[in-house]
Amino acid sequence: MTADLSEVVSAAQAGDEEAFRFLYRSLQPGLLRYLTTLVGADAEDVASETWLQISRDLPGFTGGEFRAWAVTIARNRAMDHLRRMRRRPSLPVPVQALVELASDADTAERANETIGTETALALIATLPPREAEAVLLRAVIGLDAGSAGRVLGRRAGAVRTAAHRGLRRLAVLLERQHPAGSPVGVEGVPPPRTGSGPALRAPHTEPADG
Repeated sequence: MTADLSEVVSAAQAGDEEAFRFLYRSLQPGLLRYLTTLVGADAEDVASETWLQISRDLPGFTGGEFRAWAVTIARNRAMDHLRRMRRRPSLPVPVQALVELASDADTAERANETIGTETALALIATLPPREAEAVLLRAVIGLDAGSAGRVLGRRAGAVRTAAHRGLRRLAVLLERQHPAGSPVGVEGVPPPRTGSGPALRAPHTEPADG
């Protein structure tokens, strides 16, 4: 967690409502995208449950990677939801779940970003579930391998390997969609977007285990 975010978390723990709103605006888009891969159209409901628990448990947060802590709560809520629904996790990416993301951007900028996000998430949705989740935690949420491993209950090396394999699969998929000479984005992958929105960022390159 960056020093700046650490200060914001401390302020939110002390009851600063603006600090809590900043945390929400910073994390909600990524959390919503991540939850969409787990519970599909129910992502908004699970995200709401997640933030209720974050607000309740925040005073007891004792430090470390705040994003990993928040994502762990989100994943637990998603697994509880799936158990209640008695169905297996799936990876649908409904457009309507991605349109109204919390953001300070104006409408046009948000629309451009959403187009790119839909394309990227639709491709990630085709990956094996373990690889998809590893790519999302590392490239979308921005966690390092150790933090992502703690969220998933797996070794950091296993997460690095899954993310590496997932990104390689994405590279193949994107190679089929983009002609030679297209702009290159994620680790040799052309950026999956149109318009001026930001492309999906790759995690910091680390050697894959196994």
